[in-house]
Amino acid sequence: MARKVLVLGEARDGSLRNVSFEAIAAAKTVSEGGEIVGVLLGENVSDLGQDLIANGADRVVVVENEKLKQYSSDGYSQALLAVIDKEKPEGIIAGHTALGKDLTPKIAAKLSSGLISDATGIEAAGGNIVFIRPIYFGKAFEKKIVTSGLIFATIRPNNIAPLEKDESRSGEITALSVEINDLRSIIKEVVKKASEGVDLSEAKVIISGGRGVKSAEGFAPLKELAQVLGGAVGASRGACDADYCDYSMQIGQTGKVVTPDLYIACGISGAIQHLAGMSNSKVIVAINKDPEANIFNVADYGIVGDLFEVVPILTEEFRKLKVHS
Repeated sequence: MARKVLVLGEARDGSLRNVSFEAIAAAKTVSEGGEIVGVLLGENVSDLGQDLIANGADRVVVVENEKLKQYSSDGYSQALLAVIDKEKPEGIIAGHTALGKDLTPKIAAKLSSGLISDATGIEAAGGNIVFIRPIYFGKAFEKKIVTSGLIFATIRPNNIAPLEKDESRSGEITALSVEINDLRSIIKEVVKKASEGVDLSEAKVIISGGRGVKSAEGFAPLKELAQVLGGAVGASRGACDADYCDYSMQIGQTGKVVTPDLYIACGISGAIQHLAGMSNSKVIVAINKDPEANIFNVADYGIVGDLFEVVPILTEEFRKLKVHS
């Protein structure tokens, strides 16, 4: 059954987040040969439409309004509902990001629709579209299907491979005028904390530190290794609580959930709350002085040793490999 599927493109700092392209790949499975329509909301975002088309969208609908410059659930829900009303899709796919987690439940409630959240896999089987999502902190997985009505889902970043990009693809980019009314709050200014390196939620490589880093300065060798590998630096709740780093770096049940290709845990004991945020990483390397640390139970590779001795050695060896590659 061919379906029209909307894909919400998510822009940040003038470019699209990679999860937007992963959502198109997911929509390709859901559409079963139907039309994929990209949706862009914001101010001055029309130029990003071609990126969605090059990555697999058939056409793009753009809603631009100065009230959409900064995200708000009121403004974005009005804009997205207007697009849905005009396009009348059979499916909607968005990223399971901070924006997606806030916006999609509100849209689902307005549409009286179900919502499958945090899907890590999608497949067509037996005439149904099957969504796979983790439960019990990633210890088990469940499969869900939509038996009737709108197929509405969010996908976890770094789990569904984007389609091959083709800059020669062409498609229509149209503007839809939407009047944004009755905003309960208006964001006048966003003050961002200084950050370096790759976006943690979309990083392919993450070097993460726990209480074992001992201080804020203890993150220095981790940052150096992350720089060599082109990755991001994360942290456990314990490191954040100890004021070694900002809570924006926290990975775990009450922090970010990540699924990088490589996760290197340095000085992290492996509390269940932390494992809930990273245990689905493709390859996990643990470095800890305690051979009985729980982190080794989920690690693919373990190194028993002092992180301040091991991490610099790894950094130097990876640097040599990059020189000779």
